[in-house]
Amino acid sequence: MAMAENIANSFLNDFAKTKQGNDTIFSCWARYQEAIAQGHDAVNGTIGALLEDDGSLAINQTVDEFVRNSPPIEIAAYAPLKGLPEFLDLAVTLALGDARDELEEIGLCHTATASPGGSGALYLAAANYADRGSKVLLRDRHWGPYDGFLAGCGLDIATYPLLSGDSGLDLAGLESSLRELSTSQTKIMSWLNDPAHNPTGLSLTADERMSVLKAFADAAMGNENIGYTLLIDAAYHLYAEEPHGWAETITDALHDGLEWPANLLLTFAISLSKSHTVYGLRGGALVTIHPDQSVVDRITTVMGVTGRQTWSASSRLAQYSIAKIHSNQESGAAWSDEKVRMTEILKQRRKLFISACNRLNVSINPTHDGFFAWLEHDNPQTIVDSCAEDQVYLVPLKGGVRIGLCAIPTDKIERVAESLSNALNV
Repeated sequence: MAMAENIANSFLNDFAKTKQGNDTIFSCWARYQEAIAQGHDAVNGTIGALLEDDGSLAINQTVDEFVRNSPPIEIAAYAPLKGLPEFLDLAVTLALGDARDELEEIGLCHTATASPGGSGALYLAAANYADRGSKVLLRDRHWGPYDGFLAGCGLDIATYPLLSGDSGLDLAGLESSLRELSTSQTKIMSWLNDPAHNPTGLSLTADERMSVLKAFADAAMGNENIGYTLLIDAAYHLYAEEPHGWAETITDALHDGLEWPANLLLTFAISLSKSHTVYGLRGGALVTIHPDQSVVDRITTVMGVTGRQTWSASSRLAQYSIAKIHSNQESGAAWSDEKVRMTEILKQRRKLFISACNRLNVSINPTHDGFFAWLEHDNPQTIVDSCAEDQVYLVPLKGGVRIGLCAIPTDKIERVAESLSNALNV
């Protein structure tokens, strides 16, 4: 085995040699599947996809109908390198919501580039908005694949705490990190998964969003030779109580007199996987806004070239079918009704989980929206292994345990809380 690895390594570059093991989440999912195959009454809290209470994948039937009935040419043909124009326009609306018109009237310009899922949008940002060898600022609890996306682009990571104390944005930690990075980098990018944060389900309040925006604006105004990019990872935003809270906060800030620094860029990573239940079609976009049209035009070119040099063109079928749905009031309403149904499933599961955890003294993190909840713990593997003995399967990540409420049947929620309680009391 060692000899075979040495031979393989003779073909691999230094970065490729660092790639080891399997994805933690999919390994945990495989562990659950094995338990089911052995006949156990197992509970799946591992995957990041919304499942119905019977364990089947939740699929928005309006989307399914439009995908299946798309013309053959829309299935087989390439999409334009930057994306179908109708889809790119929709991507901006998905990012900004009803605030879009007002932001355009205020004078903000925007661009969008289609990508293979939200992950592709993250790659576009990682490949272009930070210097190789520099650090990208993340919260210390974040989606694990961020690390790989950034490392693959030659980037390191700096972090600030997810929470200040028991709850709330750690604004002091964010501001301190921005100051520190500003002493050593000419470009500073931060990724913020909000609302409905993966892996915790945390969402910032309107005041917290305003504080984050002002922190970046102040840093940019104080360091005119540094480019600041704030990326909002909006993978789960359409399942949140305030799906377009960031666009509303930006609007409020500009009305309140915030001067947008020329060296500040805001960008949104949009994913169709969760919102439109087309995980495998890999639909997404990177939407970027700035007051200067010439800046936006240059970014449009750069992102299009990056896509061409990486994946050529993104899936046309996803772009066509989703844009078609939203171009019609009736089909758009039907999609929305189904999304509301799915959101209510998530809300009910979260409500039951929080209630059960409170009753059993399981100290989960604050959790508000989306697919997940989180138990902070220094030894998450111990907790996950203990739960597995109860045939409850969860995911150990750095600093805690991710509970996939999206996958857990509603009638099994209390069982998960009980298993966590047992694990904590061992």
